[in-house]
Amino acid sequence: MDPILVSVIAIIVLLVLLVMGMNIGICMSAVGFVGYWVVRNLPAAMMLFKGIPFTQASNYSFTVIPLFVLMGQLCYYSGMSADLFDMFQKLLGNLKGGLAMATVGACACFSAICGSTAATAATMGVVALPEMRKHGYDDGLSCGSIAAGGTLGILIPPSTGFIIFGIVAGESIGALFAAGIIPGIILALCYIASIAVVVKLHPERAPDRLKYSVKEKLQSLKGGIAMVVLFLVVIGGIFIGFFTANQAAAVGALMGLLYLIFRRRFTWKIFVSCLKDTIKTSGMIFLILIGAYIFGALLTVAQLPTALATFITGLNVNRYVILFVIILLYAVMGCFMDSLAMVMLTVPIFLPIMTSLGFNSVWYGVLMIMVMEMGLITPPVGMNVYIVSGVAKDVPLSQIFKGVAPMVVGMLVAVLIVCAFPDVALFLPRIMGLVA
Repeated sequence: MDPILVSVIAIIVLLVLLVMGMNIGICMSAVGFVGYWVVRNLPAAMMLFKGIPFTQASNYSFTVIPLFVLMGQLCYYSGMSADLFDMFQKLLGNLKGGLAMATVGACACFSAICGSTAATAATMGVVALPEMRKHGYDDGLSCGSIAAGGTLGILIPPSTGFIIFGIVAGESIGALFAAGIIPGIILALCYIASIAVVVKLHPERAPDRLKYSVKEKLQSLKGGIAMVVLFLVVIGGIFIGFFTANQAAAVGALMGLLYLIFRRRFTWKIFVSCLKDTIKTSGMIFLILIGAYIFGALLTVAQLPTALATFITGLNVNRYVILFVIILLYAVMGCFMDSLAMVMLTVPIFLPIMTSLGFNSVWYGVLMIMVMEMGLITPPVGMNVYIVSGVAKDVPLSQIFKGVAPMVVGMLVAVLIVCAFPDVALFLPRIMGLVA
């Protein structure tokens, strides 16, 4: 059977299994193994299945993942997320819809020490939802702002999405981190603007305006000091070349532990919980990585990426038409697939096409992550929506999806801005000398 036909059939089978709700990592491993067996032979497939899990699990570059996850867990248990929400609540609470806006702001800041959409959404759901309910906010608006704000976790550094993209694409993780900062801020502002429009049209969804004195607002700023210091040390250390990404993650985890002790919240029970959560999350990520590498080996041996790149670059159409089609594919795939799995699966296919068309690979990485974020809050999967639903068990999924719909519009605006003005993403990496 023709290898390219085998790889196309494998992709279709994989998508069907994912829609059925099967585990992503196991699906990619199984389909990749069988496809490789058909293209090559059983002994070759067995060697592939034998070598990749150990090779990837022992890859030094990937130690950055559990370390950043651990840093986020330690910061969560230290109460940093609650401090951030309290700060933004006092700064924005006097605005119409201010608590929902504060949730987005707190999510953006917590993303700077977390790197996970799921963790950001779950953490802010626990912190922000009770406060918004207390002040009479509509559940759809409340849950929608939490789910949307959580997506910032894979755009604002440190981002597991950028880490995986950097390793797979061979790009500088520091350059990707720098490129994600301004688009992340723009996306957060677009979410806040979306909330402002919603409460303008439907004032009853956010009835209360909170009043705080200037003194209270100034005092609340101390809640963001720890986050700023941690961000400057960890991400700043990467930017100036003082740390590698792995070293920065280790330093960040140590600082998170010290801050937990400083806040007098350290107990062995909490520490063990941090380790357990880190192992669980990292194990899930590594299972996806292993499966994606096995499936990627099938695509490579079948030469599908090369054939697809040759075909697309041979089309007599404007390169932005091709970019639009790829963005549309990402938006659709994001409704069914985990973001990390999409990075692993699609980068080997689409990155050669983007670079051959003259697009900057760092800019493409930022744009890809932003479009993937859309899938986290759109049906039928919408992982962040389901996470928030787990926190707000009495709120119907349909109401959360309705509440998050205006945020999707805000995200589209942010994506268009980054598409129209690539320097939005490339400005910081360029002034830091990280990209040409």
